[in-house]
Amino acid sequence: MSLPTLLPSPIRLLGLRDTPLSLDEVYGAVGDDAVGGTALFVGTVRDHDGGKSVSSLEYSAHPSAEAELRRVAEEIAAEFPVRALAAVHRTGLLAIGDVAVITAVSCPHRAEAFAACRKLIDTLKHEVPVWKRQIFTDGATEWVGAC
Repeated sequence: MSLPTLLPSPIRLLGLRDTPLSLDEVYGAVGDDAVGGTALFVGTVRDHDGGKSVSSLEYSAHPSAEAELRRVAEEIAAEFPVRALAAVHRTGLLAIGDVAVITAVSCPHRAEAFAACRKLIDTLKHEVPVWKRQIFTDGATEWVGAC
């Protein structure tokens, strides 16, 4: 009797970081010769929200955030034919134009990759306990519930 062969996890890169994120690192993490489509989402800090000018954002994460990020990634990998998946999110103070989050998914076909990547970022935003504090140019601040 032979033992089953364990396949490598499609989850290649996950993390919360207080240092700048690298699009090259995330894209490289999801490279796979068997895929026909790779979808990436890059979230950046914009200069306005709700009609007010924003000067910066500050992201904070609950201690359980990395475990929740892994749970979300595992759900996406189980729901779609994911060959490779990566998701990284910044914490700390970010300036206008800084990259706040990158998600990437590689699948056999582009439609699957788009769908999986969209569900990954949407679920991450709703379920992973990362919060942002918007700092407006007039000095006012506002906490926003999830990324």
